[in-house]
Amino acid sequence: MATVAPGELAGKHLVLGLTGGIACYKIAELTRLLTKAGATVQVVMTDAATQFITPVTMQALSGRPVYTSQWDARIANNMPHIDLSREADAIVIAPASTDFLARLAHGMADDLLSTLCIARDCPLLVVPAMNRQMWQNPATQRNVAQLRADGVEVLGPDSGPQACGEVGDGRMLEPEATYEAIASFFHPKLLAGRRLLLTAGPTFEPLDPVRGITNRSSGKMGFSLARAAQQAGAEVHLIAGPVALDTPWGVYREDVQTAQQMHDAVMRAVADCDVFIGVAAVADWRVDHASPQKIKKTADKPMPTFTFVENPDILAAVAKLAHPPFCVGFAAESGDLELHGEEKRVRKNVPLLIGNLGPLTFGLDDNEVVLFEASGATKLPRADKRALAGTLIAEIAKRLPDTSLIR
Repeated sequence: MATVAPGELAGKHLVLGLTGGIACYKIAELTRLLTKAGATVQVVMTDAATQFITPVTMQALSGRPVYTSQWDARIANNMPHIDLSREADAIVIAPASTDFLARLAHGMADDLLSTLCIARDCPLLVVPAMNRQMWQNPATQRNVAQLRADGVEVLGPDSGPQACGEVGDGRMLEPEATYEAIASFFHPKLLAGRRLLLTAGPTFEPLDPVRGITNRSSGKMGFSLARAAQQAGAEVHLIAGPVALDTPWGVYREDVQTAQQMHDAVMRAVADCDVFIGVAAVADWRVDHASPQKIKKTADKPMPTFTFVENPDILAAVAKLAHPPFCVGFAAESGDLELHGEEKRVRKNVPLLIGNLGPLTFGLDDNEVVLFEASGATKLPRADKRALAGTLIAEIAKRLPDTSLIR
């Protein structure tokens, strides 16, 4: 999740408010991620926040003067509580302390940051950070519920070790997760209310307990699509083969190894989805009987031989259901993409198939694809896989039937 697409937040202006808490140290990295993505960041700090990280640090990272007082005369009309938010696309409070959440919930405006929040005409996002008992306290839960009812976006908190030495809910989201949540907030919700099931990565078919057959798929395209679908408002269930990738923010992930395990996982989940996207590079065959022990190479034994059996065709199986979701297939070919892509779409009976030349894209950060459908083929320009994923999700959203929400 730490990889930021330059320009993803280009043109966005954020007011980033820091309140008192040890999690202030995370905001240095969050500011770096936001500015790297193209956003401008105006930092406002409470007095308590300055006890944990200095305004000098935040000014250096944001490239803008930091404001801490509602009486700051650098604003021409001496009204920073009004002017600082007027060009903002959102105010983000991170970390948001227990005290600040309480003051927000009750409409208090006794310093610059709280007054900015009350006087705003833009969205407000808060990223809570506190001890587990402070988070679980009934008063805090009432305040958070009130903020949600008032339309405030609450991001987190996370669960895990805390600065006090305890473990539990209340830990602030890590900077990368906070960035992903903010980036997701700004994306058009083209798939709002949709449930999307997606496979990604390779499968691994064992020969024995330590060896197996797999392929060069990195899973980057599938994970990028899962991220883009979540940003578009979908509820995303990602079934992943063996890959070394972080789970996209807000996505439910299920890990599998073999094609049969992936098939079984898809069949368990498919009844609850509106869209199925088969991105995984699934092995066509597996060894009939994998060895229960490591196959040893010895001089007195012949070279081992294997009998292969066909794996289930996951995409075709989903498309054959009595009431299938909208099915999107992927095809990685080594040549003759136009011929094989359309042939595969027809054979598997899916409305949309996305083809690419696999050997030229496996493991890379960019991709070039062709859309195959009954009306013809459309080639999309080569692009970064994250940017391409957003384009593909928009294309899929345009093709969804209105009845896909009624299953």
